[in-house]
Amino acid sequence: MTINLIFRIAAVGILVSVICQILKHSGREEHAFLTSLAGLVLVLFWIIPYIYELFDTIKRLFAL
Repeated sequence: MTINLIFRIAAVGILVSVICQILKHSGREEHAFLTSLAGLVLVLFWIIPYIYELFDTIKRLFAL
């Protein structure tokens, strides 16, 4: 995992939180929820390969 991925996740988190606050103050709570959900899905797609690699490593470790 690179530091670049951590910075991208932090940037998405900051951007999503700002957009959600703006949408909530304008009375669009459902859009704010969908924005936060989209940010979560985006970050999950980024980290799924690393999670798969972790489980594969654990599987190989115990299958000595």
